[in-house]
Amino acid sequence: MDKDVLRNAAKLHPGKILFPYDTIMDNEGGFEAICTLVEHFGGLSVYVPNLRTIFAKCLEAEARNEFKGSNYKSLSRKFGFTERHLRRLLN
Repeated sequence: MDKDVLRNAAKLHPGKILFPYDTIMDNEGGFEAICTLVEHFGGLSVYVPNLRTIFAKCLEAEARNEFKGSNYKSLSRKFGFTERHLRRLLN
């Protein structure tokens, strides 16, 4: 199917797009995002974790970058980790 035909049909009939893809279409680049999802996962059942889980390793790496030797409390507040978790992670 030609993507331009799909894009135009979606623009003309946004109320006919399946949930939750209709919410993705509301965003800039939504049509391309949906096409990318379908290209990678079309036909599969896919679990979508929350943002925290997706970006946890990035947060841990940034906490390591900002660690000054004793600023566990401020880092735990900033990144949403417990102080105990940060101590295990950074030591």
